[in-house]
Amino acid sequence: MTRTPPPAAPPPGRRAVLAALTGAALGAAGCTGRTAPGAHPSRTTTPTHASQEPPAGTGSPSPSPALPRTTPWRPTSAEVQPAAKLRAVRLVEAIGAWAAGQGGAAAARARVAALGLPTALVGQAGPLLPTADQAALQVVDAQYGGILSRSASVLVVCRQWARRAGTVSAGGTTVDVRLSRSASGWTVDALHPAQPGPAARSLAPDVRSVLSDDRIVLPPAAVADLRSGRVHTSVARAMLGLARTYRLEVSVVRSGHPLDVFGTSRPSDHPRGRAFDVWRIDGHAVVDPATSRGLIERFMRDAAASGSYNVGGPVLLSGGSAGQFFSDATHHDHVHIGFRT
Repeated sequence: MTRTPPPAAPPPGRRAVLAALTGAALGAAGCTGRTAPGAHPSRTTTPTHASQEPPAGTGSPSPSPALPRTTPWRPTSAEVQPAAKLRAVRLVEAIGAWAAGQGGAAAARARVAALGLPTALVGQAGPLLPTADQAALQVVDAQYGGILSRSASVLVVCRQWARRAGTVSAGGTTVDVRLSRSASGWTVDALHPAQPGPAARSLAPDVRSVLSDDRIVLPPAAVADLRSGRVHTSVARAMLGLARTYRLEVSVVRSGHPLDVFGTSRPSDHPRGRAFDVWRIDGHAVVDPATSRGLIERFMRDAAASGSYNVGGPVLLSGGSAGQFFSDATHHDHVHIGFRT
């Protein structure tokens, strides 16, 4: 994301997730009105699978595999507007997870109505509401695409598992949730799920290396972004360079992010495949006040050294080229790393 105008075990192994992601679509500069196509315990908890196979030689049929156990996402004490994030996340969790026999749009509308939100939002859910008998959803992170006094974009990054005919498939998406604020609190106005696009027939070597690097943790929509071939190699090279020093957990790359810097008409670098956001570094969430400011500062400076012209985060750094470093309320929960090409 770009400068906004004034005013937890770890996740399932990436190779296991990637093997199951036959379609990750089931899956800044900053954030805005248009949306791109396409180890802090309170932030995320690792879903786990229990073995369901019977003892060998029993001749008994194998039961259906279990859906992972998930936990509700909760904001930390350091959030700028925790109520906005919680509102966005609870809506995504309500639409994207259901018990057996509770699938479909009608049941989803009932869950949304129970939250006191417009049921028409279900019609905007896209890949968040697949046709399935049962589904589980784990929010990985919720970060700002933009936050102003009366409006916000919250990017809800999630993994999802769906059971169909006794088979469980893994996927997930990122949803740009748009909210507005009134005297009664935050409400949701619109949902914009990621639209990464189809996978490319061939990928640049650096992009392939990113997809196989265990020190770069990517959520489903980001994986699909890279596989689409629409992410610049400058982004991939920077990820690989940073991964030599840090374990970085990426929240957003291209899709699921607003098209413009939130509150402006300036195009964001994300939808053009020229930026990525990192929400956790070496297991430490950027938003967590316990995370060393020194770690974040080093990471931001190393990101600038990787060729980024636009590095934003919770710390305003000195030095660098004019405007190379910035900090604002939108970027208190992640580090934005953008490139010109």
